Amino acid sequence: MAEFTKPIENLVSDASDYVDLKIDEVKLKGIKGLSLGLGHLLAMILVLFSFSVVLLALAFGCIMLLGQWIGSYAGGAFIMAGVFLIITLVLLSLRAKLFTGSFVRLFSELFFGEGEE
Repeated sequence: MAEFTKPIENLVSDASDYVDLKIDEVKLKGIKGLSLGLGHLLAMILVLFSFSVVLLALAFGCIMLLGQWIGSYAGGAFIMAGVFLIITLVLLSLRAKLFTGSFVRLFSELFFGEGEE
């Protein structure tokens, strides 16, 4: 009788090992996706910060230049504020096309592995 129960015990042990390995695989995939996502997020924050500094310097230079041309630095600041307002409104109207699709693609590639070889 012990001869018949030995293969069943091996099967149960192997099934238990398989389940443990699958759990470890899911954990590792989650950690990989999280680390890739966090890396992309930090890179985007760094690029956004750098872009903001450059944009601020450019805006300040344009304010100074416009202020000299029209004789009023406050007028130059209002003109640049209007330019930024127009750009913001255009970006808001196109946000679904520009941002939503990009982020959905990025997160689906990171967490679901689409596009990986």
